[in-house]
Amino acid sequence: MNRRTFLRLLAAGTASAAFAEPTSKTFVYKVAGNGDIKADVLRPPDDLVRPVVVWIHGGALIMGRRELGPPGGRLPPLIDLYLKAGYAVVSIDYRLAPETKLPAIIEDVQDAYRWVRQKGPDLFHIDPSRIAVSGGSAGGYLTLMTGFCVEPRPKALVPLYGYGDIAGPWYSRPDPFYSRQPAVPKEEAYGAVGGPVLSQSSGNDHRQRFYLYCRQQGLWPREVTGHDPDAEPRFFDRYSPVRNVTSKYPPTMLLHGDKDTDVPYELSVSMAKELSRAGVENELITIAGSDHGFRGADPQVVQQAYERAVAFVKRHLA
Repeated sequence: MNRRTFLRLLAAGTASAAFAEPTSKTFVYKVAGNGDIKADVLRPPDDLVRPVVVWIHGGALIMGRRELGPPGGRLPPLIDLYLKAGYAVVSIDYRLAPETKLPAIIEDVQDAYRWVRQKGPDLFHIDPSRIAVSGGSAGGYLTLMTGFCVEPRPKALVPLYGYGDIAGPWYSRPDPFYSRQPAVPKEEAYGAVGGPVLSQSSGNDHRQRFYLYCRQQGLWPREVTGHDPDAEPRFFDRYSPVRNVTSKYPPTMLLHGDKDTDVPYELSVSMAKELSRAGVENELITIAGSDHGFRGADPQVVQQAYERAVAFVKRHLA
């Protein structure tokens, strides 16, 4: 490829960013209470106006953080592909449960999306009319929420092993898989949470023990929302994407392993069926034999699925 061709492709947002390392900068997109809520912006090292992928981290809404890898380390493969396709990537934090309940978490996602659209053009040279949203697990759930809780809606969604229903038996009853593990004592579980409001976890704060307790006891919906799905089932309507699909829902590509022991594969199947029923363009890529996070999958199969996801985004952000 000669220089003139490369510059022409780069200006069109289609050239690979592999020719240069992406830049990274952290911004505060919101202040809630006494805490800053932040976003990391990664993009090719130029001032060209780029389409943008908003990335939402997972962690059951209880754990996790926006950082996409250790300093100087390798980026996750899908993030790397988004950057090489010529997109800016904005990875957001949000307040974590159970200290913050789900309505406020959704509010953070809405505020982050609004900030990207309103401030992004000046701060980091993005096109606010070309936004896709992507994320894994709980980030996949929040990705699906943006299909109807933000305006204007994203041009495309790519949830990985996400879920469109938060009140079903898989979350509101003791989970068979997690119940086979040693029981987490109640005192230990609640001792790991309940402090100051957080928008990121350290990974060394034992919050995963609280999550395991919630799955063993079937308490996740109640702890994360403050509402009981048995006594107040209608409360969960507004927070379950599968119940909010209309013909206006964005084109969606779902990726899920069919042996997922954390988020049942059937949740993506049911979401795809609901999207098809509403006439929404969608595709479900099944990673055969893989667990949550595509553990146990053939890396080449996963890479090919990621490449298809990037091609899907590229088609809708063109």
